[in-house]
Amino acid sequence: MTSVQHSSEPAPAAAFPAGFRWGAATAAYQIEGAAAEDGRGPSIWDTFCRIPGKVLGGDTGDVAVDHYHRFREDVALMADLGLNAYRFSIAWPRVQPSGAGAVNEAGLDFYKRLVDALLEAGVEPWPTLYHWDLPQPLEDAGGWPERDTAHRFADFADTVHAALGDRVRQWMTINEPWCAAFLGYASGEHAPGRREPAAALRAAHHLMLGHGLAVEAMRARRPDNRFGAAVNLYAVSPASQAEADLDAARRIDGMQNRFFLDPLLRGSYPADVLTDLEGLKFEEAIRDGDLAVINQPIDQLGINYYSRFTVSGTPGDAAQAVSSPFSSHSPWVGSEFVRFVDTGRPVTGMGWEIYERGLYEILVRLHREYPPVALYITENGAGYDEPPNGDAPLNDADRIAYLEGHLRACHDAIAEGVPLRGYFTWSLLDNFEWAWGYSKRFGLVHVDYATQRRMPKESARWYSGVIRQGGLPERR
Repeated sequence: MTSVQHSSEPAPAAAFPAGFRWGAATAAYQIEGAAAEDGRGPSIWDTFCRIPGKVLGGDTGDVAVDHYHRFREDVALMADLGLNAYRFSIAWPRVQPSGAGAVNEAGLDFYKRLVDALLEAGVEPWPTLYHWDLPQPLEDAGGWPERDTAHRFADFADTVHAALGDRVRQWMTINEPWCAAFLGYASGEHAPGRREPAAALRAAHHLMLGHGLAVEAMRARRPDNRFGAAVNLYAVSPASQAEADLDAARRIDGMQNRFFLDPLLRGSYPADVLTDLEGLKFEEAIRDGDLAVINQPIDQLGINYYSRFTVSGTPGDAAQAVSSPFSSHSPWVGSEFVRFVDTGRPVTGMGWEIYERGLYEILVRLHREYPPVALYITENGAGYDEPPNGDAPLNDADRIAYLEGHLRACHDAIAEGVPLRGYFTWSLLDNFEWAWGYSKRFGLVHVDYATQRRMPKESARWYSGVIRQGGLPERR
């Protein structure tokens, strides 16, 4: 491990509030490795990675970046960077291999050791209880489209909370339910790889229900803890003011954003979205009392933001119509047409448009249109193809520009009165990037996958300086 070299910087021109949480985020399957060690059972991602053609290069998370064995080194890196918070996920199949019943104490002990190491280093632990690694036995029983999975998740959450709630105060339940439901069960691009639109809608509802049931169980145990969920939100812009384009933007915003925000914060699904989904029998999945459970009071809402969509409801270039996360199997608009438009703006190595203003728009919208809740950016970052740089820190200027632009958007939102309390960049380490395998790198810290050597990039040095200053310098 190479440490970050610090230098003195002037006082920030754009200061963030006192007590602001400066963090980085990871997810268990992407970093831990040790996939078959100490009693861990298989997850849907272990299974999915072994289906030919599903993951670029045939990569798996079997070893990943070996965080399971190297967590103390990684915690030392966090402390050296100056992070005061760390968002990580707890692998359900490591703690409860069958998804129900017996607890694997060896797996639970790993998270106890991690939490203790974080606290000793002065880094606040922010565990997420579900970041897509459903135990395979639960998928074999039907997965998230089955209502029982929500109850099994609440039991798992309560088990972990009982073990860690005396040392961990901040809890996130579900990460990006849109991805877990629609990429997993509609487009088939993520585990478990199913293409069943109606099942995907049931999965989305049960993920939200699982969140509510988990919060109920954990709050009953320790009401002084703080609970929330993390949703991936996009700014959505119409390609023009034409009626068809405005309606396309309404429909995409409805399924991507409001379909999750409204039940979480208002206790209802958007009426226009329910109309869009007629014929898929979604409402049959909703039982009396479900929305009240989903609408549990939460202490914080996590926002994962990377890009925006510009959409049209009129035919155009066919290539543009498929270069989006909404595949032909997605259940968002029935037979209605939507085309995703290339605006010509710069993109990251993932092909995602860089649009910092969209983060400001989302934050202000949440503040103005929804009941008040503390907000946190729980993921924000840029993935690129990055060659090794020997013993010198990688000069990832594009990532620094991306992070700076989005942090300025955060600062502008705070100036508008938005209750934004923290920022977690994605990601601490280069890692397994789901269906992209190891081809894209998001980390502040470069990882040599052959040797597992960690090397902070220039972005790590830059972010460390922002944390020490408590804000951003004058605009360049």
